[in-house]
Amino acid sequence: MGYDDFGTVNMAYAGQMAMTAPRDDGPIFMVNFMRYKERASYGDGESGTISGREADDRYAPVNVLAAIGADVAFFGDVEGPEGASADVWHRMGIVRYPTRKSFIDMQSRQDFKEKVVHKEAGMEFTIVSGCRPRVQVVGGPDGSGVVRFVAYRQGSEVPVPEEGVLLEVEGTVIGDERIWSHILVSWADRHDDLPDGAMEVRTRPSIDRLSTLIAASLGDSRNT
Repeated sequence: MGYDDFGTVNMAYAGQMAMTAPRDDGPIFMVNFMRYKERASYGDGESGTISGREADDRYAPVNVLAAIGADVAFFGDVEGPEGASADVWHRMGIVRYPTRKSFIDMQSRQDFKEKVVHKEAGMEFTIVSGCRPRVQVVGGPDGSGVVRFVAYRQGSEVPVPEEGVLLEVEGTVIGDERIWSHILVSWADRHDDLPDGAMEVRTRPSIDRLSTLIAASLGDSRNT
């Protein structure tokens, strides 16, 4: 098993990240759209004994992230209309890495390899996009507890957010043929008219430090 089992790896963007000169490198937010298998597949006797979601819970590489100076900025379950479980995506996550190279180097760490087998067993499909905030978060939560993600296809008209933050997609590490330009994160329970091809995901977060980490990143002169 490997990353190619649950998405297409963009080797060009991965190479670009790995070769970024230290003077041009800096914080990068990796936004993860996650869809799980109904039952995890380890390729051994444990296959089918736990769900894909449970396998991803085993993955949870918090110690690895701490060792390389990365932070979990957001983690939440996706919900459908009126709070029902969503079918297309199951969870959303955002990790802030100190540099692009730190994300690439993590892949070869032994402690990460020991963890990632669970991700490979449980994930059916994922989109992982490297993003950069250009402006601070506008406004604040509306009290609903909902955090919306709207991904815009390349060439789409992208609104200036009245609330939330607009992340510019630098590139997609794992995904499909779709090319994304921006991801809007909004702390509000509302429904907007979206352009063709846009993708909306509504979540209930268990971890949400995104505003704080964006503020810190924008204050870092290395963020390019």
